[in-house]
Amino acid sequence: MSFELDIPFMKRKYWILIVVCLLVLFLDQWTKLIIQRSLSLYQRIEVIHGFFNLVHVRNTGGAFGIFGGEGGGIGSLFFVVVSVVAIGSILILLTRLKEDEVIISLSLSFILSGAVGNLIDRLWHGEVVDFLDFYVSSYHWPAFNIADSAICVGIGLMILVLFVKDHKKKIADSR
Repeated sequence: MSFELDIPFMKRKYWILIVVCLLVLFLDQWTKLIIQRSLSLYQRIEVIHGFFNLVHVRNTGGAFGIFGGEGGGIGSLFFVVVSVVAIGSILILLTRLKEDEVIISLSLSFILSGAVGNLIDRLWHGEVVDFLDFYVSSYHWPAFNIADSAICVGIGLMILVLFVKDHKKKIADSR
């Protein structure tokens, strides 16, 4: 028994995009709003001792704070431009996907929604709101948010699809 989403006016890949983007963007912006209303900047709440905190920090840089510095200016403009180019590229890739490439559609939808979530922050605040702080002892992973998580999930799915395709190709070539 298989489930087919058969909607005559829109392809399945676009439904995947709409559902994932709406869900991720809602969760991302809602959690960031809660953090901003509940914690002052740099405030921390210990959730799991020695492992996880909720924090309110701002990231002016790229992934994991790379190239971060003071808010605003050329650095922020650079990341806005990079985000817009990435979003446009992902949308183009999505339009070129075949209808049966569901996992790749899902992967690109996660990446796109994460990019849009962080772009909203950059345009609204000039920086990205981060609040998930995982650590062991004094070793902290850079704080991140739901949008960052969506990007990582999307990239992970993409890597998985590429490994499976490569494995299938090697099996076919060996026959």
